Amino acid sequence: MNLSATRTINILIVEDDVFMQAILEEILSTSYLIEIRSNGMDALAYMQNGNIPDLVIADLNTPKLSGLELIQQVKVSDFFNSVPIIILSGEESSDKRIKCLDAGADDFVVKPFNPAELEARIRVVLRRMGKLSA
Repeated sequence: MNLSATRTINILIVEDDVFMQAILEEILSTSYLIEIRSNGMDALAYMQNGNIPDLVIADLNTPKLSGLELIQQVKVSDFFNSVPIIILSGEESSDKRIKCLDAGADDFVVKPFNPAELEARIRVVLRRMGKLSA
């Protein structure tokens, strides 16, 4: 991966578990600029203040505003409705995955996950959005 090309890409991580925050930051910070918020409400406020990430990775079960509710809020906004969202969750229910995807999530990754697979899924979404070349 071309580090200089990806280090300008901003990823907002929405995760309330500090251990998972550290894992995601460790995995992704060598290639991307990372911002972390511990709940959906703080993530939404961050974006409403003009900080528009290239990608959001959100846990499904965050406090104050769930991952599903965050998707719904992001997708109705005229300012950041095009921001792609990948949901991370320990929830394996097909119903939850379908609800998130139907609400506008671009992908759904079940925890525990393979870090290399998550990175590949991120690259797919970023390529689709024109933020990363093939």
